Amino acid sequence: MAQAAATRLDDAMIGAGLLAGGANVIMQLAHPSVGYGVYESRVDSGNLFKHPIKRSRTTVTYLAVAALGTDEERKAYRKAVNASHAQVRSTPSSPVSYNAFDPKLQLWVAACLYRGLEDIYEAFIGPLTPEQTEEIYRNSARLGTTLQVKADMWPADRQAFEEYWNEALAEISIDDTVRQHLLDIADLKFLPGFVSRALGPINRFVTTGFLPSRFREEMKLDWTPRDQRRFERVLNAVGLGVRLSPKLLREFPFNAYLWDLRRRLRSGGPLV
Repeated sequence: MAQAAATRLDDAMIGAGLLAGGANVIMQLAHPSVGYGVYESRVDSGNLFKHPIKRSRTTVTYLAVAALGTDEERKAYRKAVNASHAQVRSTPSSPVSYNAFDPKLQLWVAACLYRGLEDIYEAFIGPLTPEQTEEIYRNSARLGTTLQVKADMWPADRQAFEEYWNEALAEISIDDTVRQHLLDIADLKFLPGFVSRALGPINRFVTTGFLPSRFREEMKLDWTPRDQRRFERVLNAVGLGVRLSPKLLREFPFNAYLWDLRRRLRSGGPLV
């Protein structure tokens, strides 16, 4: 199978960035239609609280194939994900309308994913030059076009993206139902009790630190200057490890999940 051409987007796939995964989920689900689409989803196999390993694998594999995979691999994964998304649509009793095939909602999710990649790169590697920013941004369109987002929906350049982002923030709103669901994710309550009790407070702290202030406010999470200093020390320590790591280790587990996807494609196994 042909390998995808290398781009600077490869450099943005940093495994340590998964520390910000909870924050990015909050950002995505802060759009009410995305939030309730996930909260009310009838796809049992994709429920994080029932199948945490499978759900996490599906999410990380999507990021890996969208960013690092070939056109053929993205097409195969789109088909598999679409089969699950076909069941995600609002009902008459839903508080908001949603449909997992809505390209505008998928664009919002892709925008959050891109924003997360950019923030992680700058937190762990360092500032991006304007040229690096534009290259990563341009190739990040695949985070949406791997599903139903049309290429011309992706804002033309990084400045246009910023305008889209600021306008989209007007639609952000987290109610009590979705907020509690997201707090349970931040507290790792989808994992066994002894794990969530031990690591939940740490994960909530890191998740809160990665959240932009607007989303932190929607979640009603407190954050003090002292918290910020502690968080920056964490970023510095992790960033040092990332910068000293070889590319193979830096990309883990994205490269491992992409390898697993390719194995499943060869064997004819299920992709999600």
